[in-house]
Amino acid sequence: MVLSRLALAACLALTQPVKAESVVEAPSVAVPASDLGQVLRLDELFEVLREEGIAHGDVLEADMFPSGGGAGWQDAVSRIYDVSTLRTAFDAALEAELAGDPEAVKEISAFFGSELGQRILGLEVEARRAFLDTAAEEAARVAADDAAAARDPKVALIRRLIEAGDLLEMNVAGALSGNLAFMTGMVGTGAYGNAMPQDQILSDVWAQEEQTRTDTSTWLYSYLGLAYAPLTEAELQAYVEFSESPAGHRLNSALFTAFDKVFRQVSHDLGRAAGIAMQGRDI
Repeated sequence: MVLSRLALAACLALTQPVKAESVVEAPSVAVPASDLGQVLRLDELFEVLREEGIAHGDVLEADMFPSGGGAGWQDAVSRIYDVSTLRTAFDAALEAELAGDPEAVKEISAFFGSELGQRILGLEVEARRAFLDTAAEEAARVAADDAAAARDPKVALIRRLIEAGDLLEMNVAGALSGNLAFMTGMVGTGAYGNAMPQDQILSDVWAQEEQTRTDTSTWLYSYLGLAYAPLTEAELQAYVEFSESPAGHRLNSALFTAFDKVFRQVSHDLGRAAGIAMQGRDI
């Protein structure tokens, strides 16, 4: 069974909103919910998500049909990870989630419009882009292990971030949901001959839960450790405090809901395309 790394990675972006009055003074005018995507630099984020998706498609091709899926597979993957399509669906879902909470939007947009907020967003995108390189990701894992062994104070702060946003469990749920959608899409093409019973699909997916949780925990500490390494302890502390606030929880929940809605469909479409390619049919 294939673990959709993007299903895990996608849910991590921007999950810890920050407000740090002690570090930076927030602007007095908040950005409307409809403009929140611009403040959160979603254009940059989704460009990296597309790169991750294309790379994920290459891995699927090598693992599932080594003889190659050809141009048809590559075109299908490119269509599935079309930035414009993904952004349209994501923006609508995010705005719907936050539309009834203008005060939270005000707090979120106020910080991310500040110098510190923009720097944090940039660091998150840079870390995601760095993880496109397997060697860089492995180096980040080693660095995270070393930091934990040395009892680096930032490790405890990152743990608080993970706990505040329930990042481990929400990412595990997102990954399993993505795998279920992928398998459902693939089975629907007839790739397994007679239709696989839904309870068997569910059983196969849930069998991955323990390993998924282990992989997710490793990924979280590696990614967050790399992304926030340039921050001072004071800045990271402020980040933690806001992530534990009602506004922080609100954005975290809205982002996970939006990402789950969009990338569950991505996983389904990818599974369907894989099932068709496995049978040698035109996608």
